[in-house]
Amino acid sequence: MVSPDLRPAGQTAPEEPVFAAVITPHRSLDRDSTRLVLTLCCIATVVSSIPFIVLGAWPVAWFFGIDLAALFLAFHLNFRSARRMEEVILTPIDLLLRRIGHRGEQFEQRFNPLWTKLDRREDDEFGLQEICLVSRGERVVIARDLSPHERESFAREFGAALARVKKGAPV
Repeated sequence: MVSPDLRPAGQTAPEEPVFAAVITPHRSLDRDSTRLVLTLCCIATVVSSIPFIVLGAWPVAWFFGIDLAALFLAFHLNFRSARRMEEVILTPIDLLLRRIGHRGEQFEQRFNPLWTKLDRREDDEFGLQEICLVSRGERVVIARDLSPHERESFAREFGAALARVKKGAPV
């Protein structure tokens, strides 16, 4: 998910962002929907286990419970990984890439926008697969959590903002 903040590159202050985006992983279910799904699965597990327990095949109920525990664990890991984010901030004098992992660890990298190029790797069948910032021989992949369509939109907007910064820079 991208939250762009585009401003004209005309007469901006050096610290004022020309482009800013926060990229977070997409999740199809929010917390309330997940609770509902897990509650329904609990009910289905209990209802399905009762006939096996009555017939004396109680170990089957344990396997239902193990499946339910695995489902809970999968959702927990899914929501934990959703806490990561990536922030891209472009100003006339600086390009900041900040990544925050699901455990809270931070990675921050700064580039000179005049020396930075946006590199794209596309596939005919699947669209834009990878966007990289290339500066002084260093290559950093950005916007990994976006779908190819969202990545295309991000690359178009960010590329235009980067071009405006380069165009407005004093020689």
